[in-house]
Amino acid sequence: MRVITGTARGRKLKDLPGLDTRPTTDKVKESIFNIIQFDIEGRRALDLFAGTGQLGIEALSRGAEKCVFVDQSREAVKVIQENLKTTGFENQSRVAAGDAISFLTSCREKFALVFLDPPYASDLLDRALLKLAEIDIVAENGIIVCESALDKILPQLPAPYEMGRDYRYGKIKLTIYHRRLEE
Repeated sequence: MRVITGTARGRKLKDLPGLDTRPTTDKVKESIFNIIQFDIEGRRALDLFAGTGQLGIEALSRGAEKCVFVDQSREAVKVIQENLKTTGFENQSRVAAGDAISFLTSCREKFALVFLDPPYASDLLDRALLKLAEIDIVAENGIIVCESALDKILPQLPAPYEMGRDYRYGKIKLTIYHRRLEE
């Protein structure tokens, strides 16, 4: 696992041992960043269910202003902190240990870019999407990037949120939501 491009290009990232965390493949990660490439620079990002932190780190490498990483696993939090140190992004980051839904409930920040890649077999993706829309912490013109199993049907969110395109990569699906400007 490595940073694909940007200021930390080529840096190897530490992985979590065991099978509890399913890292995003380089092919899917590259696809994510090709889709959102013009929506990263200077934005604040949230990497919920961060695992190793690779999505948020890739965003920082490509010019995101700041990223908050959230994971409930202590081991994951430690790996995220090590990966931030390796890439030199400690000063542009905050790592929060704890439950993702609880984090969202108490969050008082706005994010223009949100990455959601929870365990596929859980209901956490639906719960996180609904909570994001309910508390409305996505900035105007913000983007939510969801990674899920190909057969997963994601919920429609209330306005001003819109579900965008699905992108399919083998057994993996990426779904993009946009938060539109309120009129």
